Amino acid sequence: MKEIKDQKEYINLVDELIEHDEHYYVKNKPLISDYEYDRLLNSIQSWEKKHPDFILDSSPSLRISEALTKGFLHKEHIEPMLSLANTYSIDEITDFINRVYKLLNKKDIKFTSELKLDGTAISIRYDKGKLTQAVTRGNGKIGDDVTNNIKTIKSIPLTLKGKNIPDLLEVRGEVFMNIKTFKELNKKREEEGKDVFANPRNAAAGSLKLLDPKEVSRRRLNIILYGIANAHNYVNFQYEVHKFLQNLNLPTSNENHYKLCKSADEIVSFANRIEKERKKLFFEIDGIVIKVDDLSTYKKLGFTGKFPRYAAAYKFKPDQAITTIEDIIIQIGRTGILTPVAVLKPTFLAGSTISRATLHNQDEIDKKDIRIGDIVIIEKGGDVIPKVVNVDFSKRKKNIKKFKIPNKCPICKSEAKRFDDEVAIRCISPTCAGKTLRRFQFFASKQALDIEHLGSKVMQMLYEKGFVKRLSDIYTLDEGKLSQLEGFKDKSIKNLLESIEKSKKCTLSQFIMGLGIKYIGSETADLLANYAKNIDKLKKLTKEELLSIEGIGEKASDAIIEFFIDKKNIEEIDLLIKHGLNPNVTKQEINQTFLNKIFVLTGSLEAFTRDGAKKMIKERGGKVTSSVSKNTDFVLAGDEPGSKYDKAKKLSIKIISEKEFKSML
Repeated sequence: MKEIKDQKEYINLVDELIEHDEHYYVKNKPLISDYEYDRLLNSIQSWEKKHPDFILDSSPSLRISEALTKGFLHKEHIEPMLSLANTYSIDEITDFINRVYKLLNKKDIKFTSELKLDGTAISIRYDKGKLTQAVTRGNGKIGDDVTNNIKTIKSIPLTLKGKNIPDLLEVRGEVFMNIKTFKELNKKREEEGKDVFANPRNAAAGSLKLLDPKEVSRRRLNIILYGIANAHNYVNFQYEVHKFLQNLNLPTSNENHYKLCKSADEIVSFANRIEKERKKLFFEIDGIVIKVDDLSTYKKLGFTGKFPRYAAAYKFKPDQAITTIEDIIIQIGRTGILTPVAVLKPTFLAGSTISRATLHNQDEIDKKDIRIGDIVIIEKGGDVIPKVVNVDFSKRKKNIKKFKIPNKCPICKSEAKRFDDEVAIRCISPTCAGKTLRRFQFFASKQALDIEHLGSKVMQMLYEKGFVKRLSDIYTLDEGKLSQLEGFKDKSIKNLLESIEKSKKCTLSQFIMGLGIKYIGSETADLLANYAKNIDKLKKLTKEELLSIEGIGEKASDAIIEFFIDKKNIEEIDLLIKHGLNPNVTKQEINQTFLNKIFVLTGSLEAFTRDGAKKMIKERGGKVTSSVSKNTDFVLAGDEPGSKYDKAKKLSIKIISEKEFKSML
């Protein structure tokens, strides 16, 4: 914690945090980490305790800083939505518990410990069981009405089911973005030359504030509920809230992610377990929340400033390390974007050695003032790629120059320029060798044709040897050519040729992805494949037809038209088909084992990722829902299944293991 020396320093720090609030809540582009922000806020609060007669009305310690957004109606909460005081150590947890003991004048008090989701807070209102309103936290009393956007989240029921549905119910929770979805979104934005989101939380917050619900739907947001406004009207204890929500088929945490604790030791034990399991979660958390379990005590405990006295957050320290930027290199993507990458002094962080971190674009470099030779803090949250959080300016050497992305392509030396509507700088040469190689590598990658054994290094060798000068050349490779590659023996040659042959039975969606059309990601490729059904119709789609497909906008449709006007692209497609590719095989033609069957997944799967299992079910005609009901056909249960498993047993729903699931496939 930084000690403030005088009133002038206090005013400057308040102004600094106001600026950080704007970047965090309004622009969704934080300049510093949560940990660093909290340290500065603690400094302000410490100074204000010593100088209560001089506290600025604008101090971040007095308000909830999320801004109201233009374009939305503003609605009032039934009960204020308050933020929580943060703790970072066991001593601070103990202090919180002792304060509760003192205020209530007793020690036999239980606490409910829960996950602290790293998303954006939301309050959802049901009138007579119907979803009528969804409002962001806003200033705590009034927030933005984002009802239409919340309705795009598939796990939120529009109508409540269950017994004893209240006439009026306002539930609280956190909207978040799955880590995988976040990665895909950022990759797509980077390819489109747009700014990337700093983390899944900012991506979720930014998505929820979009004015077009159709665009929000494409962001595939998720939600977990954990509270109720005026909860004492419905239950007596916080621990019962989760069961209450489950009984109404509302999405909430599974039983492994909340616990009734009787002491600080039990709370710390729960926190330690969750911190270990944190990297296995498909969403980001940044700690746990500790709440007094008995709701009847909340009024007596009251509030301090903007925080309730009955709850506190214990935040995990971020996975950070200090290292040196030894160089900044430029990588070129398949669409010509020049991406700056920091070459780091190798540093062990969150289970792996980190030697590189993307810097995204020139705006990002300028904003953080990153230079070669700087000492920097790097961070790796959950499963998200490492990033440079900030620079330690106190250790910067003199005469270190600012870094600028060159205005010439590092591969072909052609002009590289920034277009008006993009943050990216692109090589504009259509014959750039760097772009061509990346396009070939992408064609063979898992995102496209998924040609096993044809990785980036192998493709580079083939390209440098001159064996692959165009995509269709991949299908002319033979033993004679492959035997000339370093390290390629009989088995390697056989494996690669088999994989190339197998890739001829690709789906139309994979084929579209492999073509590398600008602005076309996996979701858009699926939309095009489902609409066109075959490559011949795809070639002939008009702009009017493309714009009629929900989810395809002006930029994407222009890029598709431009691609198929080019005779060279048509010639390449014809050659690929001549060599045996059959892109008319769609996902729908996989055996429909699970046609109209409804699955629910619970617990940790070993042989599959959750997304992988869902994909297999959907490809075979099945559906995946988030909650168990009498309409559920199968519950696929992994290790440590939660309440969904218990509910399935109660309703006599068939529970299958991963082994049984494999045999059904």
